[in-house]
Amino acid sequence: MIQAGENSYLYGVVDIGSNGIRFSITDTSPPTARTMPTLYQDRAGISLYDAQFSKPKTKSNNSVSRERRPIPPEVVEQVVDRLVRFQGVCEDFQVPSENIHVLATEATRTAPNSKAFISRIKERTGWEVRLLSKEDEGRIGALGIASSSRAVAGLAMDLGGGSTQITWVVARDGIVHTCPKGSFSFPYGAAALTGRLEDAKHAGKGAERALKDEMKAGFQRAYEELEIPEDFIESSRKEGRFDLYLCGGGFRGWGYVLMKQAEVSPYPIPIINGFRARRGVFHNTAGVLREVSESEGIFGVSKRRASQIPAVAMLIDVLMDALPAITHIQFCQGGVREGFLFNKLPQEIRSQDPLLAATLQYAPPSADDINGVLLSALPKHASPIESFHVPSTLSSHFIAALANILYAHSRVPRESRTAAALHSTTTGLLASTNTISHTERAMMALLLAERWAGDLAPTEESYQRNLMLCLSPQEAWWCQYLGRVAALIGEVYPAGRVSKTHWRIRLEAQWDQVIKKKGERDLLRLKLQWNRETAATSGVTEHWLRDRVEKIEKAGKKKSWIRDYGVRLEVVVC
Repeated sequence: MIQAGENSYLYGVVDIGSNGIRFSITDTSPPTARTMPTLYQDRAGISLYDAQFSKPKTKSNNSVSRERRPIPPEVVEQVVDRLVRFQGVCEDFQVPSENIHVLATEATRTAPNSKAFISRIKERTGWEVRLLSKEDEGRIGALGIASSSRAVAGLAMDLGGGSTQITWVVARDGIVHTCPKGSFSFPYGAAALTGRLEDAKHAGKGAERALKDEMKAGFQRAYEELEIPEDFIESSRKEGRFDLYLCGGGFRGWGYVLMKQAEVSPYPIPIINGFRARRGVFHNTAGVLREVSESEGIFGVSKRRASQIPAVAMLIDVLMDALPAITHIQFCQGGVREGFLFNKLPQEIRSQDPLLAATLQYAPPSADDINGVLLSALPKHASPIESFHVPSTLSSHFIAALANILYAHSRVPRESRTAAALHSTTTGLLASTNTISHTERAMMALLLAERWAGDLAPTEESYQRNLMLCLSPQEAWWCQYLGRVAALIGEVYPAGRVSKTHWRIRLEAQWDQVIKKKGERDLLRLKLQWNRETAATSGVTEHWLRDRVEKIEKAGKKKSWIRDYGVRLEVVVC
């Protein structure tokens, strides 16, 4: 919550796009500046693209004419009225006038009466409109994509209503590199391409084929001229992975359809940012078109977006044909608003891990010490068996974020605590954090549910299973194990306060081999050392401790394995 005197951290941004106008107020105050929390957001469904293009007229020779006209006066006034309303909202939030920015893209920049439109906005609101050039639009879009994850590396595309931009972006440690030429912009926005596709269908199959060839040649030429760094191309070849990051309403609509088609049904995470798909799933245009035509409604896809899906399908067919190197696709919430604000953050803020930044506000008094105990429950050295390795997704940043949020649900009533923790990343504490992946959301939710270890209603158990299915069996099992360790830590240190001189427990995990009838097998041995003198004063007795340890050990039993994956466990109390 913003305190008095901290209003300088508030920013109001208006994004006047081709398909709609977005309004937002963002808080960039510490410690959550990296995640750019949104305090207010609204959208006006005013299409400046549709306002400028008349319906196509068929000529005597069956060709189609689509005439462009100025933005009609009534549409201008609709836009200005919404801006005036947002001006009042900014006053309510006490956003400094110098922190309010009005950005406009393709549809405003190229409108026949662009100057008159901008003058009318200035007259009614006093606000200057910043017209983004094609290059700026692509660069800011790339920054928006960079803001959506801890690190990105790949091609980046922004699909608006009137145009689409393509560039490359590599963002690590808060430093963002993109194509020195900016981005390549094409008139293939979702609305514009819908119109051109309709025109081509009226003109016959030859026109549709010619449009596809034109698009393919343009994307191939852009790829050659993007000057993608050789070291990135080489590392992609070695890893066998080439990522494409997508933002913009047209692509987001496609992503929501893919969520509905996912093998995990119903898909448990209703947030587009961080949703990933492999090339084959992404390129199943026939399946997506069939889903849209057969469904009465799809979450996240408006009727207008649904009407543009055929044009987006054609764009994706062309892209996959023109760019065969693409292997993985990630959908991003980041766009003009996020890119514009991310550019204003200092590098030390941009370099922060988003999940870690989002959880800092919930950190217990001894978060670093709790983090240390959690980390000690994971073996320092890898198992000789590769499948037993701790998943890389359980990174040091992720464990630190877990330590921060470990006590956040302590005030929730006991009977609903586990359910609240399970939903914390989709409808709870972290739901508004648009900078974390679906894998991170699923893992954190499962860990926190194990941490509180309460009963779940049947519907919640089903939701929990679906979250597990969003992860690999290894990720799901290690979350189960570490979540149970976290439950023990939470009970031993109920206030999240650890005394360096009066410690209560210490953990050490290591791989060992035991000889059974069927031969040797790997075993994860967790050594739990407890300080009898200091632990007893807090009610931690040996009998109490062994009861908790038993639940951790059960995670190693075959009946607790997840999709036939698990690790044998032994906990030694000493």
